[in-house]
Amino acid sequence: MAKKDQPTDAAKEKDREKWMARFQVRLAMQPGVDRVVVLQAVKEVSVHCAETGEHPRTAFGDPDAYAVQTAARLVPEDRAERARRRGSVVDALDSVRDAVGKVGGL
Repeated sequence: MAKKDQPTDAAKEKDREKWMARFQVRLAMQPGVDRVVVLQAVKEVSVHCAETGEHPRTAFGDPDAYAVQTAARLVPEDRAERARRRGSVVDALDSVRDAVGKVGGL
């Protein structure tokens, strides 16, 4: 690889930051995940990468898939299930609200 084709340290850091940002967002979207879980997961990834020098994509793969795996590992199943049910109820109520809002004159 020619020297000019090699990514700079700044480009590597930017890519690392993009991976971490995507991972955090996807993790936060998982049922039952709260701030504590996100902070714990980010710390685990950061410490691993600092100790090994690996890029998070090399160590953990796709940030979306790793977010799903991490949530499954860190969130108790009963808490995740409650969050899924709560989300279903909220979605149903939103649908009813939207349908009622479309009915004119009521």
